[in-house]
Amino acid sequence: MNLIIAILQDVNIDEKIKNAPDSSYGIGVVIGTLLPFVVLVGIAYAIYKYNKNKMNDN
Repeated sequence: MNLIIAILQDVNIDEKIKNAPDSSYGIGVVIGTLLPFVVLVGIAYAIYKYNKNKMNDN
């Protein structure tokens, strides 16, 4: 249930960067926002590759 709430939250990156104390905070916000999606794409690709290789072995 918490995962669904986390996905549906509206994150306003522009506002966070405007209120940032310095430029390194903005970099952290961008990395923290994009990193979960990159990890999910990597996991999806690994599952796809595993299943594709499993199908070719049969």
